[in-house]
Amino acid sequence: METTKRQQQAQLLRQFRKIHRLTGAALFAFFFVVGVTGLLLGWKKNSGGYLLAKSQRGASTELADWLPLDSLHRQAVRLLRDSVSAGLSLELDRIDVRPDKGMVKFTFANHYTALQLDGATGQLLLIEQRRADFIEHLHDGTIVDRLLGIPNGWFKLGYTTLMGLSLLVFTVTGFWLWYGPKRMRKG
Repeated sequence: METTKRQQQAQLLRQFRKIHRLTGAALFAFFFVVGVTGLLLGWKKNSGGYLLAKSQRGASTELADWLPLDSLHRQAVRLLRDSVSAGLSLELDRIDVRPDKGMVKFTFANHYTALQLDGATGQLLLIEQRRADFIEHLHDGTIVDRLLGIPNGWFKLGYTTLMGLSLLVFTVTGFWLWYGPKRMRKG
């Protein structure tokens, strides 16, 4: 009876090893991308401004001193056309208002450019390339949705589901590949 139990454990161990090996081989490139981009995203605030630009300081932190948001937006659009490229999309992704820094950041939807403006004067503080946003889009699969025009983030949803489930499979099979032989030796 003990031999049968041991044979069943060995068979289960072989199945887990096969699942672990096949999943790893099939998803190697994706795991590599997720690992590298995850590492970069973890370090973005410590990259000396290369991955994530430092928030600049404007002249006043008093909102009463600031220009209206629509005026700042028009200024950002003008500066994007004049200082970066007239051909870039003007569609906004978000407006990040930082009263504590006296700054407003305009981030555009269809490219990785953002402009930081002084909230009080409208003066350009920084043109930033949103490298961390690009890396995040690689990390979570959004880049494929954007490149192929897939609506509603369907690729991202499928990709993150696949990668999350694969990580769970790796965790379970990896644990069993470590624990299984120990259990068999005791048994």
